[in-house]
Amino acid sequence: MTATAAEEWKHWSDRRAATVSAPHGQLALTGTYWLEPGPTEVPGLPGAWWTDAEGVRVRAAAADGLTVAGAAAPVDGEVLLRPDTDPAPDTVSLGELLLVPIEREGELALRVFDPAAPRRSSFAGISAYSYAPEWAVPAVFTPFEDERARAVVVPNADGKERPLAVAGRIAFTVAGEHRTLTVSGSADGLSGVIADATSGRDTYRFRFITLPAPDADGRTVLDLNRAYLPPCAFADHFICPFPPPGNRLDFPVEAGEKQVLTR
Repeated sequence: MTATAAEEWKHWSDRRAATVSAPHGQLALTGTYWLEPGPTEVPGLPGAWWTDAEGVRVRAAAADGLTVAGAAAPVDGEVLLRPDTDPAPDTVSLGELLLVPIEREGELALRVFDPAAPRRSSFAGISAYSYAPEWAVPAVFTPFEDERARAVVVPNADGKERPLAVAGRIAFTVAGEHRTLTVSGSADGLSGVIADATSGRDTYRFRFITLPAPDADGRTVLDLNRAYLPPCAFADHFICPFPPPGNRLDFPVEAGEKQVLTR
């Protein structure tokens, strides 16, 4: 028996809650520490950490207990750690902690995920609007032809402005309103950052969307039932991009995820 759209949405919603609350999911992030070329300490961690042209480096003794994923023994000396943008990224464990090197716009940092994080312990689910089929609508994607239009600088949740790579616009009609949104390309299709008249009130201040890859004529589907909370809704140490110009809809999108619930 084929699952209905509402059943598929419920499975998606359940997977979302399970993923963000996993032992090293988004709720477990307790810090993002930006590193410099000179060796320095990271609060709460052993060893010395720094960056160079190849990635993140750490110097530690075996007794410190830092173990690179796939290694047979703890770090004893100096090792190179490849960030999450590398085809073969590295992670490090320290007891229950997971340490993840990341790279953003040429800057390197270390993220610390702790299963005992207070926000993970107090998580009680994600509130969401009930599934409504009228919020899943056809959309047409038009790519940008001008290379200069393929990046826009937007504020991020950490207060910095960074370029956001964009691929084009989608056009659609929903709730009787014809609108366009600027979207980015991804390995699986299209993605975007949006806000609407519910943002900052009934829902988080902005949300993310994904769309299937468009066909040869640019046709795809925008399902706002799957508008979802950005990582920074779950932990303050994520650096989520805000919506680009034109992606703040002036009507309420009463679909998708609303807020993080706590006990």
